[in-house]
Amino acid sequence: MNKVLAIIRKDLILRFSSPAEWLFFLILPIVFTYMLAGGTFGGGGDIRRVLPVVDEAGTPLSQKIVAELEKSTFVRPELKSRAEAERKFRERAIPFWLLIPSQTSQENLLKGEVTLEFHTQPNNLDALSAQRSVQAALRQVSLNINAAQFAVQQAESRKPFASMEERQAYFDGALLLAQRFQEQTPERLEISRAETADPVQYDPRANSSAGQMITWVFIPLFGISALLAYERSTGTLARLLTTPTSAATFLLGTIGGQVLVALVQMLLLVGFAVLALGVAWGREPLGLAILLVSAALAAAAIGITMGTLLRSEAQSNNLSILMGMVMALLGGCWYPLELFPAAAQSIVRVLPTTWAMLGMTDLLLRGENWQGILPEAGVLLAYAAVFFTIGIVRFRKQFF
Repeated sequence: MNKVLAIIRKDLILRFSSPAEWLFFLILPIVFTYMLAGGTFGGGGDIRRVLPVVDEAGTPLSQKIVAELEKSTFVRPELKSRAEAERKFRERAIPFWLLIPSQTSQENLLKGEVTLEFHTQPNNLDALSAQRSVQAALRQVSLNINAAQFAVQQAESRKPFASMEERQAYFDGALLLAQRFQEQTPERLEISRAETADPVQYDPRANSSAGQMITWVFIPLFGISALLAYERSTGTLARLLTTPTSAATFLLGTIGGQVLVALVQMLLLVGFAVLALGVAWGREPLGLAILLVSAALAAAAIGITMGTLLRSEAQSNNLSILMGMVMALLGGCWYPLELFPAAAQSIVRVLPTTWAMLGMTDLLLRGENWQGILPEAGVLLAYAAVFFTIGIVRFRKQFF
């Protein structure tokens, strides 16, 4: 056991001797998990784009426009001073902003003399949608005011108003009525949904947490091949095996140490997802433990086999990153498998990342318990058994 612990300690020193290792161990996994989760903590809050609004008019019409923008599903208006909006726009801190000029009034709107100023940075992808939201808000307010004005004209044609005050009161009442009718108007588009509900509620936070955990843990476990290549190229492996240290002890220390580090890494990422993103990893801890251990063993086994096939450390490092990224992408770690064509969904089941992702989404999204993920864990352990056997047999042939 002392020899195994010594090998584990040696490998940890080699792996974390460079500060850059922490970038791949913790920083990048957290950054990518956060970004692919939608850039939001806890899954709540308003996700609409902020639209700074400078209201220089301060009229009932400008207030109605801002109130209508509040109903938008794409932008969320925030009142700002013109100086602040222009400064942030100049510093490129905001992608767009809206100016409601001082001449914005109901009288000018009826004359067709109201123009809102929408300022946007060049080539901004959200600007067109934000501008359409502004146009829709102004159009809706205009329709209500035009409807009220038409009602006043019709009433006045039958019987003139006794005073301007009476005319204005009639206009205000007609405007309120038009707004009420507009709010109660049913949608012209009717959507028919199937009676069978989708049993899986997609959650980008859960999908991101599971997928990035698999991605960033499989890559360094594939990197066991680089450890073997380093030991072989420096001659330390040959010297070590001339001592009373068996091949089994060496492999147990090498594999065990990297698997333990991978489990620690996964637990840290699970903790981040629970605390920062609100992902329900703690609902089925036994099932989670089974999956994490099975996935780590499968990846480590592939790394051992790669280590007996590849000759240089650089080759092993490059191929580990390439294989890890490709397997993660095809296995549904970056995008849900449901987005893949049906044929592709069947083909990618040859990858261990696919089964790891299926098991984790079963736990998080489909409400499975530890018994429900045993098929996925069984497939991962089968990968581990096959590749461990291949790797150990090749290792013994190379050194004995």
